Amino acid sequence: MLRSPLDQLHSSYPDLATQLRFVANQLDSSNFENQPIHAAPVDLITMEQAGQQRRRLAIEYNRLLTETRKLPGFETFLKPIQANTLVHAARDGPIVVINCHTDRCDALFILPGNEQVGHLALPNFTEENAKQARSDLDLSLRHHHLRERGVRVVGNSGYEDRIESVLSVLWTNLVKPVLNHLGYTHTVPKEHLPHMTWCLTGPLSFLPFHAAGDYTQPQSRIFDYAISSYIPTLSALLASSSRPTSQSCRVLAVGQASTPRHSPLPGTTRELAHVKAHTLNKAGYSQLINSQATTTAVLDAMEQHDWVHLACHAHQNVNDPTKSGFHLHDGTLDLSAINQRSFKNKGLAFLSACQTATGDEKLPDEAIHLASGMLMAGYPSVIATMWSVVDEDAPLVADRVYAQLMKDGKVGNGEAGRALHYACAELRGKVGEKEFGRWVPYIHIGS
Repeated sequence: MLRSPLDQLHSSYPDLATQLRFVANQLDSSNFENQPIHAAPVDLITMEQAGQQRRRLAIEYNRLLTETRKLPGFETFLKPIQANTLVHAARDGPIVVINCHTDRCDALFILPGNEQVGHLALPNFTEENAKQARSDLDLSLRHHHLRERGVRVVGNSGYEDRIESVLSVLWTNLVKPVLNHLGYTHTVPKEHLPHMTWCLTGPLSFLPFHAAGDYTQPQSRIFDYAISSYIPTLSALLASSSRPTSQSCRVLAVGQASTPRHSPLPGTTRELAHVKAHTLNKAGYSQLINSQATTTAVLDAMEQHDWVHLACHAHQNVNDPTKSGFHLHDGTLDLSAINQRSFKNKGLAFLSACQTATGDEKLPDEAIHLASGMLMAGYPSVIATMWSVVDEDAPLVADRVYAQLMKDGKVGNGEAGRALHYACAELRGKVGEKEFGRWVPYIHIGS
């Protein structure tokens, strides 16, 4: 997790967090692991003194923990979350956790109002299958150079077929059995589609479950039966709540049409115009564009606004995820800088960039990318992209998303996922269902 419990404590009680971190570091550095088994008498005295110091540190650490857990919002600080608490994470439809093993996969179901966790064995898909699917998808994306917004997708049937094959494999072996288990097997009007949240583990976390389907057969796509969102951890949903949009809701839009050493993004101008138009008389609106959008200016404005829309280039740093960030006028706004600020009671973060939901395949169990970083920083609902988006598509998606959200009048209870679902359906209708590189990358994460 990019934002640790200690980081959260520091945002509210910096002095206490500093003390706790200092004592914890002292405890870590005072151990006997490297001490010789047979020690001289003088060494035994030194070890006894070190032991006394360690006991004093442990007492102080426990005292600080006790003090912290008396504070509002920190009652369970550094305690593992109990299963009977996690089941309450499902409020707007089921949460499906899929675990991948060498022999098979298993799905765990957390249903609203149900204290029991359901289970479904998925014997026809293994960890090796997941890695192969990830490899096939990545090969196709690299062939199309889909790593930067603004790059147009050039059709190549061989590589589009590779993406289609991945989506078919996911549908047949994982998604369709899950939908059958949930009883989501009949088409319903789009306004009544159920909402579900995927919590994927290991190499599965890189795969587009929201687009799974057999595209050679009718009525064999997940989006015909359900609206999909993702979550990196169950605990991320526990603290979220629905937040109304009103004149008191403040939306910040950031646009970079031209960034040095990156392709131009003329679509950002139209994109921000759509956001501004939809928020008119319904929410407060501010924008920072081009030279106005410095890292400091954007950070300061993010603290003063509830929602943020970032239309710019971005990058993922696989060596240090905290250095992943958004390319602004004077440099990169990275997750490390974002996490140093205190963001509370935020709403939507719309990351209209590239690679904002791409993790590190070397650390498949760490759901760390720009989108999850924004989630952990305090934005409970995030719209992001799994790979690059075509610049001319971004204004359409933003237009439809904000139109729906302003109509709903709230965000934080599945509304953003639903709005994105409708927007992608329209984009699919415009560019063609099998233009997977155009519509598949858009995803919703969080509540």
